[in-house]
Amino acid sequence: MSVSMGMEPIALSAYRALVGQEIGVSRWFEIDQARVDRFADVTEDWQYIHVDPVAAANSPLGGTIAHGYLTLSLLTPMAFDVLPSVAGAEMLVNYGMNSLRFLSPVPVGSRICGRFQFRSLERRGDRQWRSEFGVSVEIEGASAPALVAEWVTLTMMPPQ
Repeated sequence: MSVSMGMEPIALSAYRALVGQEIGVSRWFEIDQARVDRFADVTEDWQYIHVDPVAAANSPLGGTIAHGYLTLSLLTPMAFDVLPSVAGAEMLVNYGMNSLRFLSPVPVGSRICGRFQFRSLERRGDRQWRSEFGVSVEIEGASAPALVAEWVTLTMMPPQ
């Protein structure tokens, strides 16, 4: 089942029923040099393996690669593609990562997508629900993912 944040919100009971399931796979995101360069400028990380195609071509990587944190930052729009929103929720906030590993470099010119599994849901007080998602970012045509993570979010509900 794939429910998008752009679609109608679902009831909390329907959201709870998704625990243990793969929620869906996002659309593909193009990783081009312009995107990598913009990220380098924002983060001030201009390491040659990201921004210098000539020097990177002579490295063991064979060309420029995306920053790991660029790949990580794309989890938000990937999640908006597939994760459901809860009817009546006031907001959804990023609570952090329980685990994160960068497994494979993302070559410039490749495409990536996110695959999400709903692992757990826990009530925290009267107004918060803590969700854990297993996520892997896949590189089109590659055998290993770019990253794997356990992502935690909080859904804030109105006072009861």
